[in-house]
Amino acid sequence: MNPQEVQDVPTEDRLDQACAWIARLRSDALSDTDRRAFAQWMAESPANHKAFEEMCELWGDLGVLSRLPLDEIYPESVPASHHRDTANQASRGRPTPAGDEPSSRGWNLPQWLMGGSAVAACLGIALWIGNQWLQQTPTQQQMYTTAVGEMRTVDLPDGSRVQLNTNSELIVNFSREERRTQLLRGEAYFNVARQTARPFTVSAGSANIRVLGTQFNVERNPENTRVSVTGGTVAVSEASAASGLRPETVKLTRNQKVSVSGSGLSEVGRTSEQEALDWTQGQLVFDETPLNEALEELNRYLKVPAAAAPAVGDRTLSGTFELTDPENTLSAIAAALGLSQDHSNPNLTLLSPKPN
Repeated sequence: MNPQEVQDVPTEDRLDQACAWIARLRSDALSDTDRRAFAQWMAESPANHKAFEEMCELWGDLGVLSRLPLDEIYPESVPASHHRDTANQASRGRPTPAGDEPSSRGWNLPQWLMGGSAVAACLGIALWIGNQWLQQTPTQQQMYTTAVGEMRTVDLPDGSRVQLNTNSELIVNFSREERRTQLLRGEAYFNVARQTARPFTVSAGSANIRVLGTQFNVERNPENTRVSVTGGTVAVSEASAASGLRPETVKLTRNQKVSVSGSGLSEVGRTSEQEALDWTQGQLVFDETPLNEALEELNRYLKVPAAAAPAVGDRTLSGTFELTDPENTLSAIAAALGLSQDHSNPNLTLLSPKPN
């Protein structure tokens, strides 16, 4: 990565500024001065432009951006120059005269912010986006499953790819407006193709996840759902909230993770690609991981699930463990923490302190 690329990466401050601009631009009291200030902020740095795009993508559901004039302030919603030329030709019914080249490769943002050909622009947008959607055939609901010990890679119609871990079940339901999936059980790694017009959502237990194009891992457990991001930006929210309260939402970027349970969102933690995707390499990687959490992951591979006694569930574990022999991995974990295995219940192995 060269210095310019580093400079163009949105920082947390820029993302916060972008959120503030979205709130300001949705205001009924938006003035021409506000529009000029926004245009100046966008022109200051490509990182500002990227930060604004990311925030618009994340919060672009009807509950947040329904009043935002996207055709004026969100350039990515406007077709590129060659799409614009095609749309204009279609709307006028005549070809573009030779030599009549656009003055720039993209839209002139300040002009759009100050108004002008808004009606014609909306027509161009409608022609372009409508054309894209009409070219796509609605996909019927599909279900993908894996048995215990099986892993599977699924290529979706939009170009996205999903890797399913063992004992997992995923429902996919695409339409022209959105790409909806539901992880009923197990674990999946999503590499989502970028489509600004169609958000990609994952429902998994207590968590709702919304992206447009990024990479992230979702692990659904009986008590919680964990989301780890390896690339891009992901919005994670509670599936439900107490009466009178709005579900809490958190924004995750690369190498961040969060857990969602019935009690809400956990603190955002740090992770790594190796830790998030260890299972795709046939390994489990733990770094100061509580035993209860480690056993939740290992139980996907065990014929008989394991649990920790209350006195040892919070003990932390670090190391890399192979998944070729899950039962042997359980024995290694017990040995590493000085625990005994109780097999008196044929349906559960209990790890507990060794008797004195």
